[in-house]
Amino acid sequence: MNDRILVAPTDLLGDGVFETVHLRPAGPWLLDEHLARLSRSAAIVGLPEPDLTPVRERVFDTTGVLRIVYTRTLLDISIAPFPESALRERHAGIRVLSADRGISVRRRPPWSITGAKSLSYAENFAARRWAIRQGADDLIWLSTEGYVLEAPTSSVVWLTGDELCTVPPAEADILPGITAGHLLSLAPSVGLRPAERMITLPELAAADTIWLTSSLRGMAEVTELDGIPRPRSPWTPRLLSLLGL
Repeated sequence: MNDRILVAPTDLLGDGVFETVHLRPAGPWLLDEHLARLSRSAAIVGLPEPDLTPVRERVFDTTGVLRIVYTRTLLDISIAPFPESALRERHAGIRVLSADRGISVRRRPPWSITGAKSLSYAENFAARRWAIRQGADDLIWLSTEGYVLEAPTSSVVWLTGDELCTVPPAEADILPGITAGHLLSLAPSVGLRPAERMITLPELAAADTIWLTSSLRGMAEVTELDGIPRPRSPWTPRLLSLLGL
């Protein structure tokens, strides 16, 4: 199911933005939030405001993955099967490494688009392939100052006591995580206090539980960080249930 037009050379160079949405039996999960982020990303990279009527008016009668790509010449809507790896990681957990991304949270160039979900994802996939070659499943990026940022395709969420936290996207200049934000909005209903704050790697390692959250994974518990095993948390199935997963 695709709406396509001829691709321009600039599109092939990653000059565009995208969103990936989990298609459930009830419809696209958190679609309004994804479309709002697509518009914000478009503004960051200097694209005109997208006309998202074709997405809003379409009836989705299947499960899987909805991908929306917007560039200077096209709005592409496609559906793909849901990846089994996302389900496996959601329930079995993931092994994660940390790595310095070589980016400072205090000194970003004025043309930075790190707050946008850009099509320029080659570095993200390269980072995950590197982690897999090291025997892990994914990695967490750190700033040059040692602050936790995000994972290549996920947000970082952690639990310390009764405080459920994620990295503040504006302060860290990272992509706002839709699943992370939604999870924190639901936290008070299970007795947890939501918070956004900067955290160093040693502080993160001392947290009770760490998760990577994204539209497809939902949330995947970090069972090993930099080679050190972590005990499984009873909060994982509870929060997955809270998300309807």
